Amino acid sequence: MENQSVTGTTVESRRLIALGESLLVTLIWSSTFVIVKIGLETLGPLTIAGLRYFLGAVVLLPFLIKKQSLKTPISKELWLRLILIGVSAYTIGNGALFWGLKYVPATTGSFLMSLIPLLVLAGGALLLREIPTRWQIFGVLLSLFGSVLFFSSGMSPGEPKGIVIVGVGLIGFLAFSLLGRGIARDGKLDTLTLTALPLAIGGILSMLLALIVEGVPQFTPKSIIVVLFLAVVNTSLGYLLYNHSLRELTALEMNMVLNLSPIFTALLSWVLLGETLGTIQILGMMVVIVGVIFVQRFKDPGHLNA
Repeated sequence: MENQSVTGTTVESRRLIALGESLLVTLIWSSTFVIVKIGLETLGPLTIAGLRYFLGAVVLLPFLIKKQSLKTPISKELWLRLILIGVSAYTIGNGALFWGLKYVPATTGSFLMSLIPLLVLAGGALLLREIPTRWQIFGVLLSLFGSVLFFSSGMSPGEPKGIVIVGVGLIGFLAFSLLGRGIARDGKLDTLTLTALPLAIGGILSMLLALIVEGVPQFTPKSIIVVLFLAVVNTSLGYLLYNHSLRELTALEMNMVLNLSPIFTALLSWVLLGETLGTIQILGMMVVIVGVIFVQRFKDPGHLNA
């Protein structure tokens, strides 16, 4: 009985640490939408995405080389999955998101990400066999209702186009969530490798596309600061924490915590960009937060070891 109690406490402690990491990731990534909006004043969206993720991988490269020398070679099957993660998350997902931010406010772009858990709910159940509880389903539906409230006051010109573009990115993020969770849960790769290799793959591909579509970038001091901050803090640190927390949290849980992002993005957008929200939009975000609480509070105990 004592050993079972200790084991249960250890599992719960790891879970609390993972939840703390996911909240820190949310805080870091909340700033991404605002920083990218600033960067778009002088750089193209694909250029920002490519430089951000490639430089993020470069920051992690020395640690990867040192650590990888002690590791078993990566199988062809894992390489394929890493390539798919890099393309889906960084080239398609974030590339489309950054492009869409040219047409929608930073807070709206952040809030659109709240639709991901609905996709992950179905994808995780079908592909990862992570069956949500009834309360978790209720929490996701409640968050979806919050999204409806957020957009109920209408959209400004150009927003529908931006929403469609970001929608393409959501599909990429869905694949990223499921693929990353599958590898992290099985413990097939360490967190550093799972973070750095897809970053490099997605970053290089995005940079090549950027050169073709947007041409050679013209840098300013502000754009250099934007790219470096995104690479080191929002990418290297952010994705390390994200992948590490996925060892304890399900894909659905992680994305539900990330639904808190619009709250922090709204505050940053108000301070730095002068963007404001209406009462209905604020109410919609509050409803989403309640949905997050339901998903985290009413998790099936049998999933703790998932």
